[in-house]
Amino acid sequence: MTSASGLLRDVFGFDAFRPGQEEIVQAVAQGENVLAIMPTGGGKSLCFQLPALMRDGVTVVISPLIALMRDQVRALREAGVAAGALTSGNTEEENDAVWQALDQGSLKLLYIAPERLAAGSALGMLRRIGVGLIAVDEAHCVSQWGHDFRPDYLRIGELRRTLGVPLAAFTATADAETREEIVARLFDGQPPRAFLRGFDRPNIHLAFAAKNGPRQQILSFAAARKGQSGIVYCGTRAKTETLAAALREAGHNACAYHGGMEAEDRRIVETRFSREDGLIVVATVAFGMGVDKPDIRWVAHADLPKSIEAYYQEIGRAGRDGAPAETLTLFGPDDIRLRRAQIDEGLAPPERRMADHGRLNALLGLAEALGCRRQTLLTYFGETAEPCGNCDLCDSPPDVFDGTQAVRKALSAILRTEEWFGAGHLIDILTGNLTDKVRERGHDRLPTFGVGQDLTRAQWQGVFRQMMGHDLVRPNPDRHGALTMTDAALPILRDQQTITLRRDALAKPDRRPAVRALVSDEDAPLLSALKAKRRALAEAASLPAYMVFNDRTLIDMAEQRPANLDAMARINGVGAKKLERYGAEFLAVITGEAEQMHPTRRKLAGRDAGTVYDRLLAAQADLMRGPDGTDKPISCSSSQLAKLAQMRPDDEYGLARILGERRAERFGPAFLDVLRMAD
Repeated sequence: MTSASGLLRDVFGFDAFRPGQEEIVQAVAQGENVLAIMPTGGGKSLCFQLPALMRDGVTVVISPLIALMRDQVRALREAGVAAGALTSGNTEEENDAVWQALDQGSLKLLYIAPERLAAGSALGMLRRIGVGLIAVDEAHCVSQWGHDFRPDYLRIGELRRTLGVPLAAFTATADAETREEIVARLFDGQPPRAFLRGFDRPNIHLAFAAKNGPRQQILSFAAARKGQSGIVYCGTRAKTETLAAALREAGHNACAYHGGMEAEDRRIVETRFSREDGLIVVATVAFGMGVDKPDIRWVAHADLPKSIEAYYQEIGRAGRDGAPAETLTLFGPDDIRLRRAQIDEGLAPPERRMADHGRLNALLGLAEALGCRRQTLLTYFGETAEPCGNCDLCDSPPDVFDGTQAVRKALSAILRTEEWFGAGHLIDILTGNLTDKVRERGHDRLPTFGVGQDLTRAQWQGVFRQMMGHDLVRPNPDRHGALTMTDAALPILRDQQTITLRRDALAKPDRRPAVRALVSDEDAPLLSALKAKRRALAEAASLPAYMVFNDRTLIDMAEQRPANLDAMARINGVGAKKLERYGAEFLAVITGEAEQMHPTRRKLAGRDAGTVYDRLLAAQADLMRGPDGTDKPISCSSSQLAKLAQMRPDDEYGLARILGERRAERFGPAFLDVLRMAD
């Protein structure tokens, strides 16, 4: 079996695995069934792409969106890997090329959409091509009650049983309940080897803000990051178009994307976003999982997401290259009402709708958090963390107050009305507002009538909203949204526990720090020049810019300033194929002139064998005309020197097998000295 670390370096251009990757790669390569939960940007795709090169047979990758598959296939081909996809978006020529590669046995990775599994011919095809491994990307789509359910994912378990091959499932968003569902449906309840590699994305700055002129809030956020690639998520199709138009009027390069557009128009936006630097896409969540662009610098939500899992998935599109990225999520009462209505109007059974209200409450808890948002987010996923120093609440702690008495009054009103009413009616009772509804039900005679006149109606709305965020109350779908207490509320009601709330206030001026620089002022001009070179090469090859090199790799080039191709080969993200294709051009930008290097030597760049090759070449130059400089010139070919540098024979017999007798006689002792020193 080929070494994982060797393939990592030579094919993908990385010196070391990211945290958690190596164990997963080894388990998948050894044929274990695997479930890996890894943060977006943590390198999930490498954990099945690399084992595919280590194992016999074809690795079938089941992935939910065509755009994502096409991006990964193109990136693999750029790295010299035989990969293909069979999708409804393929041309006839593309399909023919994939079938030809399968027939020849040269294809290592085949990407297919889950819907293809419904075709009767799919199983026969997969049996015929010699599948050795099934990899399932975005495995949370198997959850029937999740935010991205795909019915055809339910066929994958049967496919695994029929083919009798190992299965590796990957996702970034799966709470404990979803993980159990994945194990039940993909692995027949037999626990696979599980890897939970954490959900933290420390390079992403988290921020929420109450809506206060949301269009202007988004425009201001984008203006501070002009020229950077970003995504704005909206709750409705209409809003994507109006907000995209507003951004264009403000001088940004922006376009809309939503499920109601023609397929060709959506493809045009996807292609533009992957290839153009600085494009802003204003989208519904239809744009979400199809994005595989590593250098998105910011994500904004113009409306509250559906759940904390959806939020995490969507902000995870930013900063996949590990460089700093920023987020902003706006929320308001209308958002919350819309999300509640979507849950209540769904077809799920009552217990599932109650659980979904709990999930939405968790997102409100993140929006209304009192301390570090990252701590709150990671706690939801079962992790603990220290304050991050990279969220708005770490930047500027909120104004808080002891809300225990207010919450007890609210809980008392809920109990005395037997959990049959929503927040609006309860606030009327608390503030002593004698409406017809209050009078008809005799609620003006309750002990809680008028006990909350110390707070305004708007402040009480804030209290109830935060009570939901703390999951003290949930809307009851069977009672048309009436608030029902949870067990978490009982200690507060019984005077056994206190609670702190945020003080609702008018929106303050945006005090967020200026956009974070990717490199120092000293390195910024070089980074710009490298990006310009990348753009020119990408446009000439009709490729997305990041498929040449991603931002993280260009940042490393700008900071480390490699002086030759050996040093360039040691830059993270510069694999052998890309070094050969692009190395000299980027080196020319850095040094002012390209290093001339024989193609055979270039293949050894950045490896020990390259240094040995150089020493052999020097020894050959000294002896080319013999020890006295008077003999007939003899030289070795570049490929012969490369073989010596890699194979390193330790005696004259081994040397002669590669060089032949005549060359071994001339160069043998000197070459053996070089090779022994290298060992």
